[in-house]
Amino acid sequence: MMQVLSKRKPVEMPAPSIFQTHDHANCQSDILTLADQQAQAGELRLTAVRRRVLELLLESHQALGAYEILEKLARDGFGDQPPVAYRALNFLVQQGFAHKVRRLNAYMACTQPLQSHQPVLLICRQCKSVAETAAPVAEAVHSVAGEVGFEVERMNLEAIGLCPACAGGGSE
Repeated sequence: MMQVLSKRKPVEMPAPSIFQTHDHANCQSDILTLADQQAQAGELRLTAVRRRVLELLLESHQALGAYEILEKLARDGFGDQPPVAYRALNFLVQQGFAHKVRRLNAYMACTQPLQSHQPVLLICRQCKSVAETAAPVAEAVHSVAGEVGFEVERMNLEAIGLCPACAGGGSE
């Protein structure tokens, strides 16, 4: 049985580490291992194409457009028809392994997969790196919506700015 995002346990997310020096290989490995474990347990239908798309999203902390992913999939022998990429991306978003970055019309790997959260996406306008972080903004929106009887089904919060490296004050 596949897990549904709304039934997942809420989690408090740490500050976005991608704007700091971190072990990116470990970051990638942990998420791929989690996806593989979910697949082995029969809770996730992780086809070769879907796994490869997840790997591509995990290569960097930059969001990738569907056609960028499609080009890489074609080079890997998975076909060059847009539905190949879009189906895999939609599946990964539905299963909590990716987020759509609407501002960039692109996708990024989720750093907290299989956990219920509504992140604020921090997008560097210069290098296009994207970090996800929890913020009380999502809780405030749900609170205000609830007061007027509005049920929030989906929320996409994005902030545009400069990461520490592009602003000249960070290490990456």
